[in-house]
Amino acid sequence: MRASLTAFKPFQPDRPLRNAGGIFLLTTLFYFIGAELRLVEALSLFWPLNGVMAGLFARYAWLNRLRYYAVCYVAMLMYDAVTTNWGLASVLINLSNMVFIVTVGLLVARDRRAERKRPDPLNAFRLFNYCLVASLLCAVVGAIGSVGIDSHSFWPLFADWFGEQFSTGVLIVPCMLTMTMPLFTRAVRPNDLMPVAALAVSVLASVVIGGAGSLAFPLPALIWCAVRYSLPATCLLTFITGGVEIVLVANSIINIAVATPLSTPLMFSARLGIATMAICPVMVSVSMAAINSLMHQLSLRADYDFLTRVYSRSGLYEALRREQAPRRHRFLTVMLLDIDYFKSINDNYGHECGDTVLAAFARKVQEEVGEEGLVARMGGEEFAVVVQADNAQQGIALAERIRRAIELHPFPWRNQSLFLTVSIGLGSSKLDASPLIEIVNRLMAEADDYLYRSKKAGRNRTTARHERAEMPQGHDTRPEEV
Repeated sequence: MRASLTAFKPFQPDRPLRNAGGIFLLTTLFYFIGAELRLVEALSLFWPLNGVMAGLFARYAWLNRLRYYAVCYVAMLMYDAVTTNWGLASVLINLSNMVFIVTVGLLVARDRRAERKRPDPLNAFRLFNYCLVASLLCAVVGAIGSVGIDSHSFWPLFADWFGEQFSTGVLIVPCMLTMTMPLFTRAVRPNDLMPVAALAVSVLASVVIGGAGSLAFPLPALIWCAVRYSLPATCLLTFITGGVEIVLVANSIINIAVATPLSTPLMFSARLGIATMAICPVMVSVSMAAINSLMHQLSLRADYDFLTRVYSRSGLYEALRREQAPRRHRFLTVMLLDIDYFKSINDNYGHECGDTVLAAFARKVQEEVGEEGLVARMGGEEFAVVVQADNAQQGIALAERIRRAIELHPFPWRNQSLFLTVSIGLGSSKLDASPLIEIVNRLMAEADDYLYRSKKAGRNRTTARHERAEMPQGHDTRPEEV
């Protein structure tokens, strides 16, 4: 499973009215969802709004503007004005929501700007700390604002605000930062769903067994998900699992109190436990993403020549080994190209000039070959081109086009232009049922022989063997210099 980065983008930098409308609608929607999830009096809320909006402002850094924060705040006040009789207390309570949103949004956005070149989309350790700081600040303001409309004193309210904001923040913000449209590169097999099945079974076991320890039952399954699935999928599954557990605990379906009724301190402890558990699979998934990115970079370094950006020798054979497309053409042509008198460039202009010329030469060859063939640097100033064609003449025509393009192309070096020539040897053969690598190896030896003939005959020429069945009228089968 892989995630696409070309997801639908509801927010855009040049659409301020659309952005403001989207923020207003999202704030109202998640305020409604949070209000409907008041399950066991006011102290048992699951409040997704702050995590969603904080993740939104963090993800789209250009939304961090006073006007957009104001739209979010006004939407909260309007919802309360219609649905509650809190009066002025609503101003302070919703200000606490904004404290969480602004704190997390600004801190994460700052990190993303500073670390935009990092392979991982978030730093799980710092995100955990940012949610902790934002929850503490939010809890102070929220508890003060709630004292007048709730029967509890400041400290129980503070504990509830903090536990609620921290748990939902840790669950939701990573999901918001990594969320993308899914793109499946292959059919989903039953084996791919095993971690999700294990996760469902572990949540069911939490319900059946109960006790405080049951909240950690899903952790091994979540770690399994982190290893098998992408970071966005892991964050989403972690959020769903944590949210479900909080709802089940608040309804006493997961009975963590066992012999005693569910109390505020137990709910506070449950939320903190779920939040702490939730960060573990996210950290594992971020680590796996970093490892996979590193392995991909190492693979690219092995498969591609660092200087010229075309395939290396080993990369060419790896590409041939991966070649699974049906053989639509009858012939395969392998060319070996050698830059004439390249040593004199290094001797007269230095190795820096030589490296520049090699890179420019490779680009020019790749430009002429296009998407129809593979270009590789075999070592030094020698390159290989592998192309499929309908007949041997097409391969020769391409080789001649490359030779002429190199001959006419000025290679700039400082305040002057250098002109090169290239010698080319070709090997061509009909494609058969043999493995592609086996055919290429055979033709590589043939091309090497004809490259030697090109050099011996004076360089700047293409030499190939013509098979009688593919020759135009008037030609013979002798080695021919084009």
